[in-house]
Amino acid sequence: MKKGIHPDYKKTTIQCACGNVIETASTVENIRVEICSKCHPFFTGKQKLVDSAGRIERFRRKYAKFQGAEGK
Repeated sequence: MKKGIHPDYKKTTIQCACGNVIETASTVENIRVEICSKCHPFFTGKQKLVDSAGRIERFRRKYAKFQGAEGK
C-alpha cells in the first residue's frame, strides 16, 4: 500500500439506541445507530411499530391552509 493516502484505522464502538454496544475497528470514532441486530425486527422476529402518524399529522397541519384553495 502507498503511504500517506489511507485513513487511520482504529478501534471504535458502535452504540445503538436500544443500548447495545459493539466494539469494532473503523476509520470513524464512536458511531451511533438507531437499529442494530439485537433490536431489528428481522433478527428478533418481533414487529416494531414506527410512529409515522405524527409525521403525517404535522404535514397536514402545515399544509391545511392550502386545502381550501384547491377548489377555487
